[in-house]
Amino acid sequence: MAGIELRSSAFNDHAVIPRRYALEGENVSPPLAWSGVPDGTAELVLLCEDPDAPSGTFVHWVVVGVDPGSTGAETGSGPPGGTELVNGYGRRGWGGPHPPPGDDAHRYFFRLYALGEPCALPDAPSAEQVHEAVEKQQLASGTLVGLYQR
Repeated sequence: MAGIELRSSAFNDHAVIPRRYALEGENVSPPLAWSGVPDGTAELVLLCEDPDAPSGTFVHWVVVGVDPGSTGAETGSGPPGGTELVNGYGRRGWGGPHPPPGDDAHRYFFRLYALGEPCALPDAPSAEQVHEAVEKQQLASGTLVGLYQR
């Protein structure tokens, strides 16, 4: 499967996410950039999840319907053409990292999927629902991992 290169000017892969993007900071979404979206992509889907959360994988951001011709998202903005769904905090859009104090650094997986046809998701999907929805239609994907601890 082809790969999408997903990156951020705010942090490197497997490096610390700056406090600005965390819930106790400014709680703005980090800037993202991507390349390598294959021809034939109908939409992009963006997911940010924390698999280290004490109650199970926590959804920080889900955006569907992202323009396949887009190349990124600015700080504090959803990706072009996208619809931000409800995150694990019960709010629409980005919800920054907020692991329990004293935990080892949690991993925040930003995943961008190129899909051959639009996917259907509930308004407040679990990470598992997103994975199931994109699994069969995925043309390519890219992952960026950030770390955060309090």
